Amino acid sequence: MGMDTKAAILALLAVWGVGAASTAPATAQDTEETTDDAGDDGENPLLDRVWVRADADANLPGPMQIFLEDGTLVTDSCWETYRLSKWQQVSANAISWDEDGTTINADIALISPTELVLNLKLGNEIQEQRFVVATTPYVCPDMQK
Repeated sequence: MGMDTKAAILALLAVWGVGAASTAPATAQDTEETTDDAGDDGENPLLDRVWVRADADANLPGPMQIFLEDGTLVTDSCWETYRLSKWQQVSANAISWDEDGTTINADIALISPTELVLNLKLGNEIQEQRFVVATTPYVCPDMQK
């Protein structure tokens, strides 16, 4: 089963367009499964995905965040115009971004190719935000004005 899983992962990586970057020798590939949490530079699951809030109001489509590799954070929703902010990876499990001149710090509580949980540090409070990868195609429903 190990080879099937590895083949599936490599196929996914190729779909994500990181196949060209992964020119590591075969020995590095063999140890990949044990060093999964180390966060290889070439494979950051946070990047270049459309993350949609999964814990938002059930009657509204969740807001979305897209962390681009160039440090741009795209925030969008079906009822607001999009916002572009600067974001940065502070450490392997922490990120921050600028929101209206305020720096928002967040710990990455969980990340996988399909799920993201952020703990935002808002003053003395911690706000948990859960995200899932958006499905395509998707069109915003007509929102009540």
